[in-house]
Amino acid sequence: MADRTRRRVLAALGGTVAVGLAGCSQGGDSGGTPTETDGMTKTGGMTEEMDDEMTEGEMDGEMDGNAYVRVAHLSPDAPNVDVYVDGSAVLEDVAFTDVSGYLELSAGTHTVEITAAGDMSTSVFEQDLELAAADYTIAAAGELAEDGEAFSPLVLEDDRESPGGNMARVRLVHAAPDAPAVDVTVNATGAAIFDDVAYGETSSTTVEANDYTIQVRAANEDDDGQVVLDQDLSLNGGTGYTVFAAGYLSPDDEPTDEALQLVVAQDTQ
Repeated sequence: MADRTRRRVLAALGGTVAVGLAGCSQGGDSGGTPTETDGMTKTGGMTEEMDDEMTEGEMDGEMDGNAYVRVAHLSPDAPNVDVYVDGSAVLEDVAFTDVSGYLELSAGTHTVEITAAGDMSTSVFEQDLELAAADYTIAAAGELAEDGEAFSPLVLEDDRESPGGNMARVRLVHAAPDAPAVDVTVNATGAAIFDDVAYGETSSTTVEANDYTIQVRAANEDDDGQVVLDQDLSLNGGTGYTVFAAGYLSPDDEPTDEALQLVVAQDTQ
């Protein structure tokens, strides 16, 4: 079964960002043809382009209804944070690796601000985001340290549809700022489920529901690079998940001791 989900990633860097109306950057293979690997269906990552043109009616359809937004704190050297939408606090004292539930917002433009917890004067991010009637994750990624990976929240469009049957959909988000591109393999078989996913990129795959031990490796052509993390992963049928790689690969050399880990969030209801 191929994962036909449109996966869009935007780095919210400057100006007004029209979410879902721009191209995306994703890790994985350069081709988009699904391949079968040991009972797992995999779509190679690619850079996907939106349609060249969108009619005014289609634009209006995108902007009808409500947007649903959750926030993930993945910046390992940032303090606990508060999140404001249009000047009102919607989340308070969010800690590293916390992933909120989905917040309902009207489709349209909203000002999103992230500040140090309890200190609105210390703002680390403020951006106008134009949200269509869709589901999103805003992942606060990067570092506050001047010599680190620049703090830059990623805005991800989520797929909350059930993959159906005894299948589980898994999206990997690489948010570990000092880690190289990674491959992810299954410990029992060595089969690769994600290939060459770099920092700030995502890749998605569909697998049979089961309990897995997966290995995060430094990426190479043979998917047998050094294992930097083993973690168990329990996946239920008909369910979608996002797995965030967060923390430092080498915490002893970094501003905080937050070690590399996988943070699992369920996407489907």
